Amino acid sequence: MAATTRPVVLSADVPTLVARARAMLAGEGRRVLGLAGPPGAGKSTLAAELVAALAPHAALVPMDGFHLSNAVLHALGRRGRKGAPDTFDAAGYAHLLARLRDPREGTVYAPDFDRTLDEPVAAGIPVGPEVRLVVTEGNYLLLDDPAWRAAAAHLDATWYVDLEDEERRRRLRARHEAHGMDPRAAAAWTLGTDEPNAALVRAVRDRADLVLTLREAASG
Repeated sequence: MAATTRPVVLSADVPTLVARARAMLAGEGRRVLGLAGPPGAGKSTLAAELVAALAPHAALVPMDGFHLSNAVLHALGRRGRKGAPDTFDAAGYAHLLARLRDPREGTVYAPDFDRTLDEPVAAGIPVGPEVRLVVTEGNYLLLDDPAWRAAAAHLDATWYVDLEDEERRRRLRARHEAHGMDPRAAAAWTLGTDEPNAALVRAVRDRADLVLTLREAASG
């Protein structure tokens, strides 16, 4: 869960971070590691690398599976702000994390997110009893808001993935273009929608246990 003192600041490569994550497997029970950070900082790629290195004892459960559907966002008038904190089911995310901590639950089916469809996919990720470490990643794991604090209460550790803003924005523009936006629309979304969200996330960076920059930075 979020730290109450200043976080440790670390520049590290992926193998060093894998070793840190592996240490969380010690002892009994299941642990949950949260990767926070602004959009485009590299959370999703790092999370996937950690899980791949620790398989089959680790599983990736992204916060993005709790995006509200596009139909719901249209009905709420929030489609143009997709990615903001109130476009997620934060309470549902907290409930899932609680289930993942309970050994009596057996296999838990978590939602995934399909970036091609731009929609959440229900029950897309099975998390079986063999999983000892759940890695979850998303922008708002450290947000100082009741619903998000409820989710953070189920995290054993939170790492904030940092990246220089110009490179982060470049990656976001490229991602948006890869998913069908023209360059002008991609730039507008990056600055008009993603950037206010990044400011929210950056403001709570010091609630993390660890603030890290990757020596070989990930993208995502």
